[in-house]
Amino acid sequence: MTDGDSNIHSRAVAIPWPFVKRNVECAGSAFLRYYNIKCHGADTQLLTSASKENSEEVIFEDDVEYLRSLDPKEWKKQDHYAVLGMKDLRYKACEDDIKRAYRQKVLKHHPDKRKAQGEEIRSDDDYFTCITKAYETLGIPNKRKSYDSIDPQFDDSIPSSAEIKKEGFIKAFAKYFEMNARWSEKRNVPLLGDENSTREYVERFYAFWYEFDSWREFSYLDEEEKERGADREERRWIEKQNKAARAKLKKEEMARIRSLVDLAYANDPRIQRFKQEDKDKKLAAKRARQDAVQAKKAEEERILKEALLAKQKAEEAEKARLDAARAEREQQKKNLRKERKSLRDICKANNYYAEDENETVAHLAAVEKICEMMKVVELQDFMKELESNGREAFIKTVQETEDKLEAERKAMFETKKAEDQKAKKNAILKAPIEWTPELTQLLIKAVNLFPAGTNQRWEVVANFLNQHGTFVDERRFNAKEVLNKAKDLQSSDFSKSSLKKAANEEAFDQFEKDKKKVINNIDDSSISKNDTKIVNGVAKPKVNGDISKEAVKEDKAWTKTEQELLEQAIKTFPVSTPERWEKIADCIPNRTKKDCMKRYKELVELVKAKKQAANVA
Repeated sequence: MTDGDSNIHSRAVAIPWPFVKRNVECAGSAFLRYYNIKCHGADTQLLTSASKENSEEVIFEDDVEYLRSLDPKEWKKQDHYAVLGMKDLRYKACEDDIKRAYRQKVLKHHPDKRKAQGEEIRSDDDYFTCITKAYETLGIPNKRKSYDSIDPQFDDSIPSSAEIKKEGFIKAFAKYFEMNARWSEKRNVPLLGDENSTREYVERFYAFWYEFDSWREFSYLDEEEKERGADREERRWIEKQNKAARAKLKKEEMARIRSLVDLAYANDPRIQRFKQEDKDKKLAAKRARQDAVQAKKAEEERILKEALLAKQKAEEAEKARLDAARAEREQQKKNLRKERKSLRDICKANNYYAEDENETVAHLAAVEKICEMMKVVELQDFMKELESNGREAFIKTVQETEDKLEAERKAMFETKKAEDQKAKKNAILKAPIEWTPELTQLLIKAVNLFPAGTNQRWEVVANFLNQHGTFVDERRFNAKEVLNKAKDLQSSDFSKSSLKKAANEEAFDQFEKDKKKVINNIDDSSISKNDTKIVNGVAKPKVNGDISKEAVKEDKAWTKTEQELLEQAIKTFPVSTPERWEKIADCIPNRTKKDCMKRYKELVELVKAKKQAANVA
């Protein structure tokens, strides 16, 4: 290698190859064996012949004495594996083993072979028939499965208490679970494990065996064969009897497996250890909860104690503050008495700054008023002014005191007067409203205008009365008062028709009064009553010589109240209402059906005009 080559090699080594991540799937017999050991605790193999790979090493027995002792008529009771020389191999033998064993038996025990050797052959009960029956049974998978299910060498017992105590749990039960594992429909049957097996493994083991699915069936023990029936009905009866016997044996088999698992679970020291651990864990959790409760209780008691202590301290502080305030008030009272005495002494020494006896009496009363009204500091300042200005300061202070007392008296009088007025007003408002005949007729009209089914009927009726009724004060009706009055009217002797008639007459009389008022307001000097009419407060010539309801109301402007009543009436009486506009006109005083329809059209035109203007803009 040259220097150039070595440099190239060193540079190639200095640059590492990038790592490539690849997904690898585990496979192969080595991984399967590892998986079985990891999941099941042992290298569980499929239930096949152990001699499959080493078939050349299998040696078949040839017990001639046993073969000669067989009765061909009782072939069903014979040990077929022993007949073929596989007494020890049994269910582990594969199909090739059975074929080779049968071939060897045929070559050696066929009647022609034995006859050629000079042996006397009895054709009716020769034991070669037993060899043929054994091969016919074991050579067919279904028949072999049936025979293996009742293998005479299989031990169906479960370990006894003495055996468990003698051999120990693991050793006593391991062999029984290994023997019964051959019946599992599922492969890779978990084994018992050892004392150090994890909890997960033990729980999986018992979960498998409590759900054990056995392929064992007992058709080989059928007392009668179905084919021997004389007809179809007899064959069906035989099959029914056989199925019942098989089901009974299958049930007993599953009960045996369950008893084995229950016995193992009850005696398993690992389960007992796990239960004890769970119990200890629960006890520990319970103790922890109790400790937490005790700690919480102690904390609450501590907080309560601290709160009580803080409350006690606060009460003591409050008591000290009150005592200090009380002492301060007592000191202020003492100082006030002292200053008042000083003021009285000064005024007395100066003859109360009076020039005659009447003024002395007045100034004496003024001194008492000043003592009652002034505080300590004010008294001290007042006495300083007296020392410097004398009578002038005294007269000035007396006048200010009188003015102040007068202002207080006036304020007190005004306050008392306002309170009395308010109490009187409240008493008036609380008193029930007197139902005059006018209000009663108005209520009857409102009840007829707003029939049952109107939304919030009694609120609407009360609003109608409040808008159209005449009241002497600010009191107004509410829904409850209107409803009570309506019930009273309903229970009275007046009929509905008579009440409605009275309401109409009352409304007409009111209209006549209004009409006369309008006519009387016209200026007699400028317009003659016989030749004019009043429209919106303007005198116009009369058309027909008489003023009717329609003439007075023709061009009268709509007020806000009338507009609200119109809108409410339109909502109350929809388009489908018969005589709709008559009912709407009845809701609005001093308005006819024509006025209501005309106003409605004006409102519609106004809305359309607004929409067109908005679209143009």
